[in-house]
Amino acid sequence: MSTNDSEKLSLTDIYDLAFNVFIKNGCNKNNASALAKILHDAERDGSLSHGLFRIPGYIASLKSGKVIGNAEPTIDNSLPAIISINGNFGFTPYALEKGLPILASVAEKLGIAIMKITNTFHFAALWPETEFLAERGLVAIACTAAKPMVAPSGGKKAFFGTNPISFAWPRTAKPPLVFDMATSRLAMGDVQIAARDGHQLPEGTGLGPDGNASNDPKEVIKGVLLPFGGYKGSAISLMVELLSAGLTGDNFSYEAGETDNNDGGPPKGGELIIAINPKLVAGKNWEKHSSDFLKKLENLNGVRLPGQRRHHNRLDGGLRKVNKELLNRIRCLQ
Repeated sequence: MSTNDSEKLSLTDIYDLAFNVFIKNGCNKNNASALAKILHDAERDGSLSHGLFRIPGYIASLKSGKVIGNAEPTIDNSLPAIISINGNFGFTPYALEKGLPILASVAEKLGIAIMKITNTFHFAALWPETEFLAERGLVAIACTAAKPMVAPSGGKKAFFGTNPISFAWPRTAKPPLVFDMATSRLAMGDVQIAARDGHQLPEGTGLGPDGNASNDPKEVIKGVLLPFGGYKGSAISLMVELLSAGLTGDNFSYEAGETDNNDGGPPKGGELIIAINPKLVAGKNWEKHSSDFLKKLENLNGVRLPGQRRHHNRLDGGLRKVNKELLNRIRCLQ
């Protein structure tokens, strides 16, 4: 993106812009602040496809009435190690804000805990929830499904969502190790940004509407994404479907595709988060043992741990470049 195509905003301005847009379009303060924070954090860390880029989709779902902007999640912790959150048809960030501290507390005491979230609309990155838990000394895994956008290995028709999975490992005196990845070759948001900015896609990203491989993002948007790593990525995508839908009782991707109103925002679905206390599971030496392993990995020439780029970006508290066309679209929503 050239300088002429972007505008520089402070991180405070990014948060305020997002918060005000959500308030003007039907969110109460709790939901607006949870959404604005997660978009602020994405822009801060350089996760542009999950930052302000998502606002038009969020607002479309509020305007269509699919999502309730003042939804108040309800929490059931009647089973000791299982926290069940009903989002009551709101966006997921506020449900996470309410549920993650409870999940952390239970995992710290019992060694492992599971949180399932249903009846919400997930449109953000997954790393914020796993990083939250890792910063409290817990190992964390999170996953969610979406609408069909990805053809299973060997197929040419969309059946899986991009089905991201995130993993985080705690580290003392260092940022946690965190990764967040779509099980497709690229997330759809990255493909949409490539189309907007006129970039070609890496080999193996997707198929055009004619069923043939294409590096043109506009053709892939009309066609289908492919899983990373062929049948291996396809199997992980299948696992995410079963964990985030089969184990929560919420929509599989194909069910989300059949019931969504296609307003441009996220479909209703579930999320599963697992938190594990390594102190109780692995014992006293867990920290040094894993730290020695990660040090050896980092010392290999050319190797960078997952999440290091995001954490490096985070150290810069300065202005962020935001696409001008996107900003104009967002400002018109106020």
